[in-house]
Amino acid sequence: MVLAFDKCETRPAHIDAILSGLDRYNPETTTVFQDYVVQQCEDRTFDCYANLALLKLYQFNPHLLQPETTTNILAKALTVFPSPAFSLSLALLPAHTQPFPSSNSEESSSQTSDFVESIQKLARLNTLLESAQYSLFWSTFNSDDLYADLVADVAGFEELVRVRIAVEVGKAFREISIDVLAQWLDLRSREALEKFVADVCGWEVDKAAAIVRVPKNKENEARSEIKGERVGVDMFGRVIRRGFEQPA
Repeated sequence: MVLAFDKCETRPAHIDAILSGLDRYNPETTTVFQDYVVQQCEDRTFDCYANLALLKLYQFNPHLLQPETTTNILAKALTVFPSPAFSLSLALLPAHTQPFPSSNSEESSSQTSDFVESIQKLARLNTLLESAQYSLFWSTFNSDDLYADLVADVAGFEELVRVRIAVEVGKAFREISIDVLAQWLDLRSREALEKFVADVCGWEVDKAAAIVRVPKNKENEARSEIKGERVGVDMFGRVIRRGFEQPA
């Protein structure tokens, strides 16, 4: 069952009240939403609807925009891929921060250069996750200390991303090489990998064959599909009739 987009089981009552009323458009509520983003980062929850409401307030009131809060929202969105949370958040940011800005929307202000670089680096990570380039995601993430700084406020960021990658792997595979999975999860230690696979995923490790077996589920189960198509004589009649028609 898919929950409604604007619902969040862990959302506090006061945030729900703001989102349900006119106060969601009140600039004074930005501080409330910002504190809520901090809470999400600390307790590993995620409320996309509330975060988008805050970004919309930033859009209407650019002078209130907090770069750190914005990057934290994007970093949190990475931990729930492949949902549209990241792309929706990115779309509400200023045009000059976009990964591929148009020439007339680019801004070279030194005051925004660090912020723009941060947004584009997070967008790069999102692209790699969305395109299932998991090994490249980790090598990119580990290649620059700025990435670690950008996700420093998000408790358990790497673990949350690994869980999401494992979920996607479980949808596509019944068996996968231990070495490949280790690269995709960035768990180079065989002991750490086996512990994650067993405790978090509940999968079976076949050490002799050097593979991980994923239990059958509705996503990775092979199913045959038979499609039938009936073509009537009248359909051929229309084709033949057009062949004898004179061109205009």
